[in-house]
Amino acid sequence: MAVPERPTTNLEETAVEEILTRIEPADEAAMTAATQRHQQLTKPAGSLGVLEDLSIRVAGMTGAVVPAPAVVTVFAADHGVHAQGVSPWPQEVTAAMLANFAAGGAAVNAFAKNNQVDVRVVDVGVASDVDGLDIVHAKVRPGTRDLSVGPALTADEVLAAIEVGYELADKLVRDGYRCLLTGDMGIANTTASAALIATFTGASAADVTGRGTGIDDATLAHKTAVVTAALALHGVPATEPLDALAAYGGLEHAALTGYILGAAANKIPVILDGVIAGAAALVAQALHASTTDYCVAGHRSAEPGHAVALKALGLQPLVDLDLRLGEGTGAVLAYPILTCAVRALSEMATFESAGIAAGESE
Repeated sequence: MAVPERPTTNLEETAVEEILTRIEPADEAAMTAATQRHQQLTKPAGSLGVLEDLSIRVAGMTGAVVPAPAVVTVFAADHGVHAQGVSPWPQEVTAAMLANFAAGGAAVNAFAKNNQVDVRVVDVGVASDVDGLDIVHAKVRPGTRDLSVGPALTADEVLAAIEVGYELADKLVRDGYRCLLTGDMGIANTTASAALIATFTGASAADVTGRGTGIDDATLAHKTAVVTAALALHGVPATEPLDALAAYGGLEHAALTGYILGAAANKIPVILDGVIAGAAALVAQALHASTTDYCVAGHRSAEPGHAVALKALGLQPLVDLDLRLGEGTGAVLAYPILTCAVRALSEMATFESAGIAAGESE
């Protein structure tokens, strides 16, 4: 089969360039100050483990400020590769789940209510008509093309979806949110994620392709073969992140990329959910290395590609519960852990203020 012509885009001629100029590395001086403060708090040094590291990272993003309020944004889109039989679920489930999100009946709604996180739902590329739902309507196109036979998106569609995510992140920050959480919905989106993760990590399709919605062994083998063939067909190098999105990405991947870039540009934490967000974060990292300074891994998905993505991103997940639902559930579960970490840094007494001689807390 001939290699399809890849849509290409000149980064210098797009709005993405302006986004990238806003992103700066985390504040090293703030992280040093946070590290020094941890040594003065009423606890043995290092006794809060990962929470100490997390609070120091957040200090580098925003200062020792509790990142609240928070919002999880569920970007929804459909995938043309569904036609290859990579999922037993009908594509119409995506639209049905949007109605469920809007009605407050999904797992992410329950978790978000418990953890005081607001929910936004965005149609960035659902194949069905969902105009009647009370959600954010930002459809770039009704689903992607089949990545196994040609590019999933054009260059213009990639940029349009990135701008949806970025502009929404900017708006949410203007509205007062100080922590953004990622969510996603789209039948067959783990197939596109596997192709993206393989592209940016060099891993094989077999190492990053998982069972998604719970497929059997035969379907997993077929799905892996589809990803393998797509990687050979397009041959996009990791140095061309926008072309990789065009070749393989879902519209939710592109929108999540923009959303992650938007959090970094606004110097606030973005809690990543599972494998879909991990794939998008790899794209964002390839566009600007400092983006990951603002990323927090909410959890480790049961999807094998997610562990590969997290290793490449250099992120340690806060929880590991064999989740593979998506929606933003893992990110919402992790949010209270992040706020506890920051409260420990900012609100605990020091040995001096508590009148305790160092070492007595042990």
